[in-house]
Amino acid sequence: MNERAKIAMPICVGIIMDGNRRWAKAHNLLKLEGHRAGTETLKNAVHFVRESGISHLIVYAFSTENWNREPAEVSYLMNLFHEAIRNELKELGKEGIRIRFAGQQERFSADLQKAIDDIEEETQKNDLFTLWICFSYGGRAEIVTAAAKAAASGEEITEELLARHLWTADMPDPDIIIRTGGEKRLSGFLPWQAVYSELFFTDTLWPDFKKEEFGAILTEFTLRERRRGK
Repeated sequence: MNERAKIAMPICVGIIMDGNRRWAKAHNLLKLEGHRAGTETLKNAVHFVRESGISHLIVYAFSTENWNREPAEVSYLMNLFHEAIRNELKELGKEGIRIRFAGQQERFSADLQKAIDDIEEETQKNDLFTLWICFSYGGRAEIVTAAAKAAASGEEITEELLARHLWTADMPDPDIIIRTGGEKRLSGFLPWQAVYSELFFTDTLWPDFKKEEFGAILTEFTLRERRRGK
């Protein structure tokens, strides 16, 4: 059996959800409505990724650089996300999905921090599928934070020690990273974890991303040869 035939289905998939604002513009809507449409797509994606037999989905929801957007948009996104925790994420939790967050949670309001803590606690025993949400996340910030914690521990600095202090310490490295919206870069998404990820870029704007396109990506993944430096 050749190497291509040995490739198994992925365990962990990461998605950079890009294109909400351009989708809204294309549909003559306020750009904020694009974010709401993107939230609905995320809920659908959780279901079709889970149905594919994958155990972990990581989504890039809000980067550390996104804080530099217009205050009105940032405020809208925070309110939308708080609403999503109370509704969509709570429903996903009832379906047996675990919710985890990675990022600078200290930058959120006290109410939003509490909502995040509560949904993580409520779903912590769900073990069939985990949705990781990178929110106020930046890969360099994650590595700097982990390095500071590793140095403070007084232990010898190794890759294993640094990995234990990452915000995503319990998360498997993504087998696949998908970016929607046409851009072909990772923009700070999981630089430590993505060293052997298979990358897929699609012109489809995030609100238009569907199960069929995800299935086509999985099919292409199984045809790739993953040598991991060997």
